[in-house]
Amino acid sequence: MNAGRDRIDVVVGSVVHRGDVLLFDLHATSGELPTWEAGAHIDIFLKDDIVRQYSLCGKPGDRSRYQLGVLLDPQSRGGSRAIHDQVTIGAHFKIGEPRNLFALDSNPGKAILIGGGIGVTPLIAMAHALEARGQDFVLYYVARDPVFAEVLSTESFAHKVVVIRDRGEPDDERLDPTHVISQAGVPDILSVYTCGPVGLMDAVISAAEKFGLNPNRIHKEAFAAQPIAGGEGFEVLAAKSGVRVTVGPTEAITTALARAGVKVAVNCEQGICGTCVVNLIEGDPEHRDEYLTEDERADQIALCCSRSKSPLLVVEL
Repeated sequence: MNAGRDRIDVVVGSVVHRGDVLLFDLHATSGELPTWEAGAHIDIFLKDDIVRQYSLCGKPGDRSRYQLGVLLDPQSRGGSRAIHDQVTIGAHFKIGEPRNLFALDSNPGKAILIGGGIGVTPLIAMAHALEARGQDFVLYYVARDPVFAEVLSTESFAHKVVVIRDRGEPDDERLDPTHVISQAGVPDILSVYTCGPVGLMDAVISAAEKFGLNPNRIHKEAFAAQPIAGGEGFEVLAAKSGVRVTVGPTEAITTALARAGVKVAVNCEQGICGTCVVNLIEGDPEHRDEYLTEDERADQIALCCSRSKSPLLVVEL
């Protein structure tokens, strides 16, 4: 479970405001930070028991600092507002070790990176890693207000960055994923990575599939789990407490358990933080989280968002 992972003491170094995005560095209070690879994110433990996950956007291999960019989301449930309020030069926090569910594949061919808004952050780290590999790539950055454009213009790979300002106006430039991918090369030597709004990612993935890319070379990172909707109800047995509950078709497992007096620690309630992950003893789960790896899904489940393909799930609670 997330709560049991090691925590690292860090201090905030530089802080820069660019529009609604806060760019900041975190430094270890002692020694070096853990090593990490492009696509990784970290947990940040904030006041009021808030835990949020943010992608690392600096240069992989740099253990002197972690660089992050956080958008002040107008729909924030507390996380991004807390970051913008609490992150100041010299402030101390605890973070989790880097975790990666959005890693670069081993394909030596060309890579297309497509980021929408704040979703460009993990792709910046990927650009650094691909450049270090000597691998060909193009980074497309689509945003209403491309606040990272100035930062990207100073990077050694600036000539491989395409910035598209799309404010939703009729005359604005548009990204055409089908054109971008079809012009990039043949499917056998191409990988595609996308992060950002669901509509953008869906369009990119659809274009990649139509172009014939192997599914193992199409990668995305979502900011939330799939919504709880549709399907059938099912039962969950909390093995330790002996409580058995019925979970409705549009109800979270955590809600059903809480109704029966079984409390489960939750935080993001979107399947991305891992706080509600427990061991799975029996059953065939339908995983909808964006936290667990495929190996971990064999015997663990995120209770805030997951469903069941079998009539009964037995969990270690």
